[in-house]
Amino acid sequence: MNKLQNKVAIITGGGKGIGKAIALRFAKEGAKIAIWEKDTDAGREVAEEITSSGGLVTLIECDITDSQNVESSLQKTIQTIGKPTHLINNAGIAHVGSVTDTSEEDFDLVMKVNTKGMFLCIKRVLPTMKEQGNGVILNMASIASRLGILDRFAYSASKGAVLAMTLSVAKDFVDQGIRCNCICPGRVHTPFVDGFLDKYYPEEIEKKQKFEELSKYQPIGRMGTPEEIASLATFICSEDASFITGVAYDVDGGTMTLR
Repeated sequence: MNKLQNKVAIITGGGKGIGKAIALRFAKEGAKIAIWEKDTDAGREVAEEITSSGGLVTLIECDITDSQNVESSLQKTIQTIGKPTHLINNAGIAHVGSVTDTSEEDFDLVMKVNTKGMFLCIKRVLPTMKEQGNGVILNMASIASRLGILDRFAYSASKGAVLAMTLSVAKDFVDQGIRCNCICPGRVHTPFVDGFLDKYYPEEIEKKQKFEELSKYQPIGRMGTPEEIASLATFICSEDASFITGVAYDVDGGTMTLR
């Protein structure tokens, strides 16, 4: 523990799934946490869990697609827990469909949240890191940015942009004490997976069969857990990884290399 003692970490979408796991783990490691979350009910539950364990956290309602909202969230973070040393760009949405099944409205929304939202957060937070002469940015990409996945056209496009932005930021600011990396998860058992199954496979037998199918897609034979992603995020954001920047980490149960 204490790998992130006295660090100040902004975690977008920190109320659910991977973002929640990262927020809880970073708090245990000694970081002060700012949860930027549109779903304040979910964010409040995580904040209360951190507080009850003796951590310091602030919950800020934030729409990452709104530039002014991102800027006000940054100022609230600075006022309550200090200038950010870490930015975890986790907030995002998914979409199921091929290019012909994807409406223009759906494509615009996925790109607005997953790509523009991340751009705005980096653009607003990075200058504060430059002033301090150091900082760590961790973006949540996906193996969908590096591998063709059935019926994930818009999502894959957005995560491909995340990977490209990661490399660009790492290159542009490597000489200013700022590291930027991304994690490319495979299939992780999050509330999105459960929602997908509930929507498309309402019958319990079908749902169980589909869950097993989705699990076995990974050569290791199961889905990942949010906590496993949080463990890698902790390493990447700690001083143990001070020599690492511009790297995309596949955490996918062997999907990229063994399928």
